Amino acid sequence: MKRLAGVLFAVSLFSLPAWSAPPAISQVHVTAGSVLNFQLQTRLKASNSDAMDEFPAGTVVRVKMLETIDSTRDADGTPFRGVLVSSLASGREIVAHTDAAVTGMLVLLRSREHPDGFKYVLLVTRISDGGKSYPVTASLSSSLYDPSDKSANVNRR
Repeated sequence: MKRLAGVLFAVSLFSLPAWSAPPAISQVHVTAGSVLNFQLQTRLKASNSDAMDEFPAGTVVRVKMLETIDSTRDADGTPFRGVLVSSLASGREIVAHTDAAVTGMLVLLRSREHPDGFKYVLLVTRISDGGKSYPVTASLSSSLYDPSDKSANVNRR
């Protein structure tokens, strides 16, 4: 009787489903010509001499994508280029004009708060205009740590 109980217990253990596959990571697909609304993030090493540091976190930076980005095809760290759709002004001074060059990258971030554990994000890392180049951090959500990252302007598959 004890052997039968042991065998039934062992069989029941092996009959449980195995969860070997990691959860699917939502993919990012953006076509060239799309206009995306990035939001400036607070920079860790802000300097008062940098005109971009005058803008508060959450300032919207509208970018027309010059390249298609597809996370099923493009690797983590893939760069992208774009141009500003509207100028960035601080007071009466225009810091970056319409059509200023924008560079960024596709990044796979590990996030404890995100339901899948990982998430793809697009980050703007630099804006260049009139011989001046500004390092920035801007993402499609108000915070890189936002677990509800809806990124409504990006086609997710």
